[in-house]
Amino acid sequence: MKKSNDVLRKEVIEAITWEPLLESNKIDVNVQDGIVTLTGSVDNYTQKKEAESTVRDILGVTAVVDDLKVHLPVASLRNDTDIASSVVKALKESWAVPNHRLKVTVENGWVTLEGILHWNFQRKAADNAIRYLEGVRGVIDKIKIEAEMKNEIEKDIVVKALSRSWILDIGNIKVRVDGKTIFLSGIVSSLFQKEEAERITWNTPGVWYVDNELFVELD
Repeated sequence: MKKSNDVLRKEVIEAITWEPLLESNKIDVNVQDGIVTLTGSVDNYTQKKEAESTVRDILGVTAVVDDLKVHLPVASLRNDTDIASSVVKALKESWAVPNHRLKVTVENGWVTLEGILHWNFQRKAADNAIRYLEGVRGVIDKIKIEAEMKNEIEKDIVVKALSRSWILDIGNIKVRVDGKTIFLSGIVSSLFQKEEAERITWNTPGVWYVDNELFVELD
């Protein structure tokens, strides 16, 4: 459903205000043709991700530009060595993350993750494991996905997986496979559908990269 800039902005502000983790008075919202830009400041990386997630779930949003800055309270400031130690510990304790494959670098509170993993869910799990750590301002993801399977990816398998999702209209989605990369194109009616299609596609055995070119077209 297409909404005017003013109506969508009002709904975004209301959604942010509703979230107990967020302080709406610190977040500015701008809306232009379904694209929501968030500016202002938050107290930690968790709030930054929560704000982005909250906005993405709103009907009528076609894209989110997250320009929020993380301004840590004095009590939350930690040196990079302490943060790095916490990150390594958190990754080690996460069953979904083969932490021995990752290299951690911390600079001014920004955590950079590098290395090679076999599945995209492992990359997501790494981010989730550290997003709540005190002192973290943000995460720079340089992780590459290189699946263990060497078999060629079959397009029909991807199409069938997408067809099983009740929220997707597979008739409007085109799938193309080139080596270890899967390309998605076509039209969906919400940002949630676009991200869900990508999530499902990333579960394909053998995939190394997903190029999501789906266009969000509101009714």
